[in-house]
Amino acid sequence: MTSTRVGAIDCGTNSIRLLIADVDSERGLVDVDRRMEIVRLGQDVDRTGELGAAALERTFVACETYADVLRVNDVRRLRFVATSASRDARNRDIFVAGVRDRLGVEPEVISGTEEAALAFAGATWELSAGVDSRLVVDIGGGSTEFVLGTDRPTASCSVDIGCVRITERHLHSDPPTAAEIAAATSDIDAALDVAAAQVPVGDAGSLVGLAGSVTTVAALSLGLRIYDAARIHRSVISVDEVRRISDGLLAMTRAERAALPVMHPGRVDVIGAGALVLRRILDRTGLSQVTVSEHDILDGIALSLVHPSD
Repeated sequence: MTSTRVGAIDCGTNSIRLLIADVDSERGLVDVDRRMEIVRLGQDVDRTGELGAAALERTFVACETYADVLRVNDVRRLRFVATSASRDARNRDIFVAGVRDRLGVEPEVISGTEEAALAFAGATWELSAGVDSRLVVDIGGGSTEFVLGTDRPTASCSVDIGCVRITERHLHSDPPTAAEIAAATSDIDAALDVAAAQVPVGDAGSLVGLAGSVTTVAALSLGLRIYDAARIHRSVISVDEVRRISDGLLAMTRAERAALPVMHPGRVDVIGAGALVLRRILDRTGLSQVTVSEHDILDGIALSLVHPSD
């Protein structure tokens, strides 16, 4: 049995993540190295329409680190995908050139539709085939992707309700005021109306949630003292638990959220918005629970290097 070693980089609004994996036809993806840096590339992009100099520099430093890791692991096939913040920024050419110089690969600023398809592929490759339609939801920093399908997507869309964007637009106080939370909720609900017009979310038999906001909610629900991806992956969180955690996070001060043992420092200021997005999605779909996946667009990018048509 032969395998192909590939590298995948997902550069979003809040984080840049690297996966080095061996891919083969029998075992699928086998992780070699998986890591994340919070760089907040999309800081203030919603307001200014441009990537800031400091945010670009943080991202380029992470790229230099990743270049060393890729070299040590002898990765010959690499795909770099950039999503919401890069789509929105009118100065993305500076970002593209900087990544190319440091990694020797052309970063792809992909559409929301392609982002959704990659997220679906990454989240579902190891799940049982032929089940009722799943709604895969990827709550990012700048946008949230909705993908409905069984073995393959049948409908998808991307809307601008990521945890960074909602925080920057609405949640300014510490803790957020009732009026700020109401404004954020209204913004999220309006975006969900747009999503529901394109994706028949009511047809979903189950909900699969991806990305850091969802996995952090799961870690809190499980009562973990240390972040444990193995325990979080495929855990099931009830709608009542999501509501409890969302309400709790929005009522906390920044210092109180930072003191939670599983809270990544780069998520402290935006986790309340991310949890609120998840809560409103569950309320909208009427589903009773969410299955949490640690596998997401990053896995989909890696798979695409071996199976380009997937």
